[in-house]
Amino acid sequence: MDITTVTSFRSARTRDDLTLGPGEVVIAGGTWLMSEPQPGTTGFVDLTTLGWPDIEITDEGLRIGATCTIARLLAWVEGDAPAAWTSLSLARPSAEALLASFKIWNTATVGGNVCQAFAAGAMIAMLSTLDATALIWTPDGGERRIAVAELVVDNAATSLAPGEVVRALDIPAHALTARVGLQKIALAELGRSGAVVTARVDPDGSAVFVVTAAVRRPRVLRFGRTPGAGELRDAVASATDFYTDPLGSADWRRGVSVVLAERVRQGLARERQEGAA
Repeated sequence: MDITTVTSFRSARTRDDLTLGPGEVVIAGGTWLMSEPQPGTTGFVDLTTLGWPDIEITDEGLRIGATCTIARLLAWVEGDAPAAWTSLSLARPSAEALLASFKIWNTATVGGNVCQAFAAGAMIAMLSTLDATALIWTPDGGERRIAVAELVVDNAATSLAPGEVVRALDIPAHALTARVGLQKIALAELGRSGAVVTARVDPDGSAVFVVTAAVRRPRVLRFGRTPGAGELRDAVASATDFYTDPLGSADWRRGVSVVLAERVRQGLARERQEGAA
């Protein structure tokens, strides 16, 4: 789409270039910014020219640059990631839960998907399940960190203050060697996911289940060990922000989230049994 209100475009080279003028917004992949009118936007500031590394292995775990494309992340996970980092197998099914073609994957960025904060944000589901934190550059030259699951505060809303920019997403080492699973459902075969349930079981037996798409913000459920069917059902159903829109009613979303969570639980249990055999 032609964004007819935009009259300027700047390539950011240093952090100082991220000081925004009236009407300016930052852009990376731009797959959402270019998809509909932006009446209040008069200028774009390109983040991709800052040269942030796409992927970095650190002492703490894995760092994904905010401007890393979804396609680049998948290519690295499936070609170069350490074999022991089993939880990264969640990347492809998460990407496939996104209502987007592979062509969008080549442009859309991981950071952009998080910052857009849509309820069905596929990278939000993956990163919340893996306890990822966002490294945020603040306008005063400082930085802060926040869990991705807490950065998203509502459908299409984050806790980012004016002038703040997400620099990277960090996945801690303790979450990289876990077993993971994902289940999703949509009312239409090629429609946006109406509910997504992801889960992670760590080597010590503790478990994390995350509901997205069906709720307005990530619902993160933590257990000291893999929960039983009833415990998990009650935890999922207790969420208070299942919502209704043309792609599903709140009651339907609650019901299918319970079913999907049980499917993930059973799948992880089978994996454990097969691994012990």
